Amino acid sequence: MTLAERIQQHWRTPTAVSLALTPLSLVYGLVTKLRKAAYISGLLKTYRFDIPVVVVGNLTVGGTGKTPFVMTLAEQLKTRGWHPGIVSRGYRGTVREAELVPADGDAGHFGDEPVLVARKTGVPVAVARRRAHAVEALLKESVDIVISDDGLQHYAMARSAEIVMVDEIEGLGNGFLLPAGPLREPAARLDSVDIRVRRGGKANPGEYSVRSALGLACNLVTGEEVPLDEFRDQSLAALAGIHRPERFFRLLKKHGLTVREYPFPDHHQFCADDVPAETAVLMTEKDAVKCGRFATDRCWSVAQVTEIPEALIDELENVIRQRPQISIGS
Repeated sequence: MTLAERIQQHWRTPTAVSLALTPLSLVYGLVTKLRKAAYISGLLKTYRFDIPVVVVGNLTVGGTGKTPFVMTLAEQLKTRGWHPGIVSRGYRGTVREAELVPADGDAGHFGDEPVLVARKTGVPVAVARRRAHAVEALLKESVDIVISDDGLQHYAMARSAEIVMVDEIEGLGNGFLLPAGPLREPAARLDSVDIRVRRGGKANPGEYSVRSALGLACNLVTGEEVPLDEFRDQSLAALAGIHRPERFFRLLKKHGLTVREYPFPDHHQFCADDVPAETAVLMTEKDAVKCGRFATDRCWSVAQVTEIPEALIDELENVIRQRPQISIGS
């Protein structure tokens, strides 16, 4: 276990370790405030665009289901006549300057999530170390709205609307800023966003609730799609290199499947030796984009389906049609 992983064990509730780290959190908070002030004052450049930019982010470190939400959001906007594009930083990829992501792109170069999004949605996807540069690349692709997968704290990118996701189980952890807690910004930042989304559980007042479920399983070699029920009474393995892999295993079990669990760190770069032999293997779509080059016909990716209320899309459209792009803090 790495030092970072050991520290994260103290993020759910205040402990002696998290309290000991609070002086560092105070320094982190001060730096964050100074950086935000530099953008508000114009000391640091903010990039503005001629089309709406919607940021889907979170206040905490780790996954809250943003990428599946972004894919569904893009699909629902398409049904309403929009032509969306999606930007990402391409975490764990090697991209520096802005690049468009092909559906058959290399996850090692672009990052696993951008390749998955390009493959699943068919909309233009751009990756850059600075998301504002990725937006500029999409402006050449006939899009009329941009969705940023993460980037709430990327103050250089002006935005028309902010959507923040909060996980029902993890919430805001112990409420402390990094490194004493999981927060990238103070909890009060929730008061300034346009739309709050709770992943799982019952929504609080002023929030929308979204739920995730598992869809069809797709064979990585043949492309065959089957319901998960087809795997009942089989010997199965399940691997997941995501934040909280136990979530994936738990959902499989809800479908009546019995699996041997193989958890890996988030964004793990898989190799053939990571895949269990001589049994059917179920994995997330995010992991499948990294396993395709050595997959056998025993390997299946399982789709994750996120449902977004139409009322949320209605509110989002109202926000972006009534407001010019804003900078953080305005």
